[in-house]
Amino acid sequence: MTLTALLSSQIKKLTRALKEEEELKEILKRRLTKKEFKILTYICEGVSEAEQMQKLSLDEKRYKEVKTKAEKKVNFHDLKEALMVQEED
Repeated sequence: MTLTALLSSQIKKLTRALKEEEELKEILKRRLTKKEFKILTYICEGVSEAEQMQKLSLDEKRYKEVKTKAEKKVNFHDLKEALMVQEED
């Protein structure tokens, strides 16, 4: 799964196309915590939740909290705007 596909499925109101894959990675790397970014990256790579929790040294409760927070952040207006291609006038 690509980062573009993952974000498309997680963003509730996607009004424009998303930027290129590398640009998305750079924006998310700056705007999310390291663990939030790694969780999204691992999901794209198809890593199982159990393996993700082990790699990040998280218990199940904390893993779900971090994952939920990352999903919420990508739906914040400012971050969504940064992830989408700008409209040309």
